[in-house]
Amino acid sequence: MRATRRLTATTTSLTLAVAGLILSTGPAAHAAGCSQSYLPLPDPTCQPGAYNPDVTQSTIDSTICVSGWTSTVRPPSSYTSALKIQQIAQYGYSDTSTADYEEDHLVPLELGGAPKSAQNLWPEPRYGNETAASKDSVENKLKKAVCDGTVSLDDARSAIAEDWTTALSSLGLG
Repeated sequence: MRATRRLTATTTSLTLAVAGLILSTGPAAHAAGCSQSYLPLPDPTCQPGAYNPDVTQSTIDSTICVSGWTSTVRPPSSYTSALKIQQIAQYGYSDTSTADYEEDHLVPLELGGAPKSAQNLWPEPRYGNETAASKDSVENKLKKAVCDGTVSLDDARSAIAEDWTTALSSLGLG
């Protein structure tokens, strides 16, 4: 068991080091310095959010407001896991255990966020005062408000992209 943990830690560290090397020498080098100072939010320079062009106010009844629709656009874990490793390196997190982060959409799929855009996905910590699990309840309440016509899609997207911790109160929902 101990050897397995050591091997896992070594593999994760090596993978993160390689990801950092690739990021610092490749076309994404500009993003290699994402700041943790915005936590529990992502660095807006690295992840400003991005939208799925197929989801608009006029298409919500055939997209996000259909039960199970997000499963049709959710990227595979092979994609998000690889991106998570790269982005943990970009953020310079001292905790490099991928299990401690959720590769989360800033603008959630439930509000028509871009499924595979690195500008919309980031390694959100599962620890701290405002966790990935806390954001999930905000996403669900915003989707309900959009689908019942209480809030427009654009307003919900803007509020969650700006600051998910205040999105509900800024829209008069919390």
